[in-house]
Parts: sequence; C-alpha cells; structure tokens
Amino acid sequence: MKLVILDRDGVINEDSDDFIKSPAEWRPIAGSLEAIVKLKHAGFRVVVASNQSGLARGLFDYDTLFAIHDKMTRMLADIGTQLDGIFFCPHGPQDGCTCRKPHTGLLDDIARRFGRSIEGVPFVGDSLSDINAARDAGAQPVLVRSGKPLPNDASLDGVQTYADLATAAEALIQTHAPRRHKKSG
Repeated sequence: MKLVILDRDGVINEDSDDFIKSPAEWRPIAGSLEAIVKLKHAGFRVVVASNQSGLARGLFDYDTLFAIHDKMTRMLADIGTQLDGIFFCPHGPQDGCTCRKPHTGLLDDIARRFGRSIEGVPFVGDSLSDINAARDAGAQPVLVRSGKPLPNDASLDGVQTYADLATAAEALIQTHAPRRHKKSG
C-alpha cells in the first residue's frame, strides 16, 4: 500500500496568520485538490495530519472544524475522490501533548490505524514542524513553498522542495511509479 501524508493549511488550502476559523475561510490552493485526485489515481492512500490549535485557543469549536473538513471532503467528492483519513491535534503549543507537530504522535497514530510503518512515507508539509515530525518519525519530508515562509536558517538537508502540492504530487507519482520490466528477447 502506497501512502502519502499531507499537512492541511498551506498545503491543501491557503493559510492565514489569523487561523482558518470557518468553512468560508477555507479556500483550496490552486491545483491542490486535483493533485489529490492524481495521487489517488496513482494508487496512493492520502491522509491529512494537521495541527489545529485554534480549538485550544477558543477560536472555533469541533463542530466548526468538522464543517471545514466537510467542505474540503465535499469539494474532493465533487471532482471524484476522497481522503483516506483526517488526523488532527486539537492542542495548543503550551499543552505539552505528543500529537502536536513537530512531535510524532499524529504520524504514530496514522501508522497504527493503517497497520504499517511510515518509514519512508512521504509527508508533504509547509513548515519546520512538518519537516521535523517527518524526520523524527522516519517519514520522507517533502516541503512545499505554498504556505508561510520558513526561517532563513532552516535546515533543509535531504528535504525535497516544490512550489506547491501539484508539483510535489507529480514528483511523488514519478518516484513511486511501478517499474516496468524489459522483455527479454
């Protein structure tokens, strides 16, 4: 089973310094939903792993978060696909949980739920917390530049970097395509 993990804000949808607090504020990045379709058609199971500290900060409630996710899944269904899971951390930065990226709890949960290691599984994110979570979990960190800018001193050694999810998906599909065997003559 091929698996790919995607961060949400800044990867699938436009990010905001003020948080995405309602379905109206959730807007897909151009080409991101189509990239998920392409990944699914290439045989990937696609899951989302997202920090959602707006819950802990009181900026929105669970019903609103689920309405945002419902909008995303309906938009994907409208173009013929679906996600294989949405995993999120509801805690704030000071809560000391192990599921908030850069910790690996969300990725560990995905591994348990799918009954497989995530060693080498591509994790597409837009932040250092995504990269560090991927590295610490043994996943393959993939950076997209469609989210917030990274600090200038960010270590990107060994991190594949792309403009957005659309270009990252194309590269992942090519990298993970089945190898064709030459016919012996």
